Amino acid sequence: MILQATQLSFAYNPTVSFQLPDIQLVAGDELLVLGKSGSGKTTLLNILGGLLKPQKGEVKVNGTSLYTLQGNSLDKFRGKNIGIVFQKPHLLSALTVLENLEVANYFAGKNKRVLIEKNLEELGIVHKKQSKVTTLSEGEAQRVSIARALANEPKLILADEPTASLDDDNAEAVIRLLKSQAKRLGAALVVVTHDQRVKNHIANHLTIGDL
Repeated sequence: MILQATQLSFAYNPTVSFQLPDIQLVAGDELLVLGKSGSGKTTLLNILGGLLKPQKGEVKVNGTSLYTLQGNSLDKFRGKNIGIVFQKPHLLSALTVLENLEVANYFAGKNKRVLIEKNLEELGIVHKKQSKVTTLSEGEAQRVSIARALANEPKLILADEPTASLDDDNAEAVIRLLKSQAKRLGAALVVVTHDQRVKNHIANHLTIGDL
């Protein structure tokens, strides 16, 4: 079992709380989580990724209970096993595209320059590898964020609105890359979005709130 989430709940305050669905995914599984803004889908993704501790419930990734890990142990586990594509790219502005991906490789204990180049090529931005990330368009920066999430060859890939800033062609390319890399790595893939275009590519749907 790559991902097992059970009886999760989280509250930001007494008036904003979420009871989140149970999820079980094995290697190669794909899950699309749909929901409007404020429905809790990003909260769910952050909990699954080890970024937000739930008030109740448990998350296991590759057999390890995330929130029994403390401090650096959780950071190291996440760096080696989970790849996260955030809604807004969090890139190191002083570095080039390639350097951002090499940093991700380093912290994951990987050294696979060939994989970095291949991901950049498949995402259509290999020609930008020596560019500073501050010169990228919004769509290009998002694609770099996706390439970085794949750099550690994770067992669990989590993507928060990965197609939000992309046109139809690039959105399709991104989803195909996420799916193909998840398959190659034997990873489970969770995509959180309100983008209805993605429904054509991921058959397993979970809806949070009313759409």
